[in-house]
Amino acid sequence: MDLSKSMIISAAGMKAQTVRMRVISENLANANSVSNTPGEDPYRRKVITFVNELNREIGIHEVKVSDVKFDKSDFGMEYEPGHPSADENGYIRTPNVNSLVEAIDMKQAQRSYDANLNAIDVSKNMIMRTIDLLR
Repeated sequence: MDLSKSMIISAAGMKAQTVRMRVISENLANANSVSNTPGEDPYRRKVITFVNELNREIGIHEVKVSDVKFDKSDFGMEYEPGHPSADENGYIRTPNVNSLVEAIDMKQAQRSYDANLNAIDVSKNMIMRTIDLLR
């Protein structure tokens, strides 16, 4: 495989993981967000999906962000009768964000990003060594 193509594939992976990190960061930032009015939904966790897409210009498959969707899991419930968004029973709905899951997802995205960065470095070094050999 052409080394420049491997660099393009790795760069596409890094770009996809960057978007993933942004979504995870948004989830973590809103992990404790609740609505201010009764009956209104709190923040809903977002999840990202990827797709393997053919780049027809150079004939390689790249990973791309397919979609950012809302997680359909149920909201949490907490008993806080004095809160402005509490229902008639004193419960508020809390976001469906689990900070531990988000931290694990973030670590996985970081490792994937680092692996793609290392692949680019290896490809770059191989290109430089080839140029040195040709001199």
